[in-house]
Amino acid sequence: MSLGIAFKGPEGIVLAADSRVTINAEIQKGNERILLPSTFDNATKLLKINGQDHVGVVTYGLGALGTYQPRTAHSFLPEFEDELSEAKIPRLGIEEFAGKLSEFFMRQWNGLMPSDFSGSDDMIFLVGGYDKGEPYGRLFQFAIPSNPKPMEQHSNDFGIVWGGQAEFTHRLFNGFDPKLPQMIKQQLSLSDTEIGELFNSLRGNLAIPIPYQFLPLQDCVDLSILLIRMTIEIQSFYLGVRGVGGAIDVATITRTHGFKAIRQKSILGERERI
Repeated sequence: MSLGIAFKGPEGIVLAADSRVTINAEIQKGNERILLPSTFDNATKLLKINGQDHVGVVTYGLGALGTYQPRTAHSFLPEFEDELSEAKIPRLGIEEFAGKLSEFFMRQWNGLMPSDFSGSDDMIFLVGGYDKGEPYGRLFQFAIPSNPKPMEQHSNDFGIVWGGQAEFTHRLFNGFDPKLPQMIKQQLSLSDTEIGELFNSLRGNLAIPIPYQFLPLQDCVDLSILLIRMTIEIQSFYLGVRGVGGAIDVATITRTHGFKAIRQKSILGERERI
């Protein structure tokens, strides 16, 4: 599942993600087939594209494409970079970049995933960066395969977007679990209009009053790390899918300096045992 964060602040964009990817394997036990989740804690879900220095990507949701030889989104980047290089494409606008990235991964999906795929998860992408000459950054989101058209987030304001295993982030920010409105709707037989009004009222009264338009870039970085670290720590105590883990990767994108890695795991030899 993982947890991805994209933060549009007045001083720049912050992208952050954990490093855990979960792949489900089926094993035969007698007459039953058992689903066995396997986690890997060194995946790269914060993506930097060579030649496009003012944009970055976070991916979450479905961890890999392919049934027999599953691959992460990061492993496909050399092919995408080659396509841009061969076409001699210069610096792209953020919306155009998101569109090309979506088209690329839609082709990968169609070529690698079964037509009768029954899974519920999309591979979701958050794209953030700066258009040339513009004062503030832009954020886009798209989902492969269900919603491939990039949709802009916080187009006229500043704010944060999160996705993946985000129930604890939702509880902290909005003051209630995301399942609560649906539970109330079923329990009290409310209409969609009534539950929508209730949801807005709950969020309006319980949400943390964070002045996104005021926060310096460092605060945006700190808050993004907090949300992922909080989720990792809470999941270490609870019964359920522990889909967020590993190192936390963070990058900023600014108008003047472009993409800059703030926290980035590195390749190591044998780890020292304590």
